Amino acid sequence: MPVRLMPALLIPALLICLLSLAPLAAQAQSIRLLRDADIEHGLSELARPVLQAAGLNPRRLRILVVDDSGFNAFVIDQRAIFVNYGLILKAETPEMLQAVLAHEAAHIANGHIGRRGQNARSASTAAGFGTALALLAAAAGGGEAAVGIAIGTQSSALRSFLSHTRAEEASADRSALAFLTRAGINPEGMIALHRIFAGQEVLSSRHQDPYMRSHPLTRDRIRAAEAYVASVGPGPDTGPEASPETNPDAAYWLARVKGKLSAFTRAPRWSKRRLVSERYSDVKHMRAAVAHHRQNDLARAREEMQALLRARPQDAFYHDLWGQILHENRRWSEAEAAFGRAAALAPSEPLILAGLGRAQLAAGRPGAALVTLEKARDLDFRNATLLRDMSLAYAQTKQSGMAALVTAERYALQGRLSDAGPHARRATALLPNGSPPWRRAQDVLIAFEHDEKRKKK
Repeated sequence: MPVRLMPALLIPALLICLLSLAPLAAQAQSIRLLRDADIEHGLSELARPVLQAAGLNPRRLRILVVDDSGFNAFVIDQRAIFVNYGLILKAETPEMLQAVLAHEAAHIANGHIGRRGQNARSASTAAGFGTALALLAAAAGGGEAAVGIAIGTQSSALRSFLSHTRAEEASADRSALAFLTRAGINPEGMIALHRIFAGQEVLSSRHQDPYMRSHPLTRDRIRAAEAYVASVGPGPDTGPEASPETNPDAAYWLARVKGKLSAFTRAPRWSKRRLVSERYSDVKHMRAAVAHHRQNDLARAREEMQALLRARPQDAFYHDLWGQILHENRRWSEAEAAFGRAAALAPSEPLILAGLGRAQLAAGRPGAALVTLEKARDLDFRNATLLRDMSLAYAQTKQSGMAALVTAERYALQGRLSDAGPHARRATALLPNGSPPWRRAQDVLIAFEHDEKRKKK
């Protein structure tokens, strides 16, 4: 998607996540993100009318995809809504996905986040839910197409964090329906959404998604949504039986988001079989290009991408995808040119800038890469792959202290404080005492020392 590869692994980076599961003895699990500029842009387009109706700023609130095939969505703070990729793929209409976004936006608009922040601060785990959130609170933004932020938690802490009162959830549903109506989106999408959760209720609690254990019963939510839809009736400019029609732009962005997600998460043969049913020609070319790429057929991937870029020459995200494909095929100069074109079209998109910086680094230009990567990081802190690339660029430009610092921050962002500590200690020894980078290294070192003390208790 641009799901970029970690160079040493040579597997689709969409499937590589920041934090693997912690040791089984700790019974830990992780929340892992799939970061892609194109997908996040599409989700933002779908979310914009909902967020505006909720009184939230669409430019300040990211929609982030969780690497989980289950049907779930949640919020941690006022800056992001997290949606499992499985729920996105399950959404049959834009209205269903917009209902999810409206529900989570309601938690933010209704002030439910304060209680969740308290739950997060009280979570005491090896990966450090509180530590991770504290690091993120000091930062400013998103992540990277391949590898995003992982928040490691013990399963009990995650359940505590996601367990909200049913009254709170019912309130969010009511507000979400009002937001949808205000935005001109058919609120019946909420009813359809609840029906996809209905099968969860027949499962034992051990097999249910945590979402189901913390939300009102689906049948109650369906009844409430149906009552709301009946009460508002048809819109003022429609006939007696009419409902708001699907916005064509929303339909396109849902198809593009689902097309790219499925192209990278499903088998290539599955994608190829479904090309005939793809209604949007650019999405069809994109899905075909990804399928050929994943089957190591660069020639056919190139044909599809050339047709795609002829049709959409000003689409930065498609140039970014082409850069990714070339980079993963070790065509360094071509990749740099493709990423450069994408960055020229979208100069403030941090994920695209991160791809360009990685290509510059691979092409043997660490100085140029460092300039690009630092710009990307200023826009988007939560990006472990970016930090890895930055550490390489700093090392290759003989800035050992900064290389140690960003390595420490990368491990801390992953919840690997035991690995972060030695690098932070080295950074404090190499960086000018009292300088801003030195203070950043001290922050990581203090977190490491606190974690070590906790382990000894």
